[in-house]
Amino acid sequence: MAPAIDAIDDAVDGHGGLFGPDTTDGEIRAAIEDVLAGGPPESTAGAEAAGREVVLYVDGSSRGNPGPAGAGAVIIVDETTVATLGRPVGTRADNNIAEYAALQLGLDALAPHDPASVEVRIDSMTVVDAIWGEEGEPIEPYGAAISDHLSALSAHEWTHLVDSDPNPADARATVGADIAALGPG
Repeated sequence: MAPAIDAIDDAVDGHGGLFGPDTTDGEIRAAIEDVLAGGPPESTAGAEAAGREVVLYVDGSSRGNPGPAGAGAVIIVDETTVATLGRPVGTRADNNIAEYAALQLGLDALAPHDPASVEVRIDSMTVVDAIWGEEGEPIEPYGAAISDHLSALSAHEWTHLVDSDPNPADARATVGADIAALGPG
């Protein structure tokens, strides 16, 4: 799904992962139809991370909370962005679900490549607290997959981002929410 988000984002005018203010639902739907007609895109997201130290930015976005939601992840190796990922999460999902989806999106991309270490940068203390067992259980269906990915990593650390910290995954989460807002069909 992440390469499809990139293709849709490339096909529709906008800036920084956001569709332009005059972009219509029809233009987004047409871009989606063009991408789908091209067949499934190949993804090598995270391949550059093999054996390396990685920074993984993740972010979820929900309009209305609950509402149309998207997930975004950005993988950085040696201060270079090597993958930008995004996907819709659902037409009626809350921000916590979108944050978990974003974390799984990034970890899924990294899993086949066995990075030396991963620093997760995230603005959701709810997710951080749940992952570290300090508050509640991770939200299903994401909890088990996230736990499996984290236990397979040689090392991981977490950095909580405050709202004023830049998060490059935000733009991808926003695009995912834009697409989710179109709903099924």
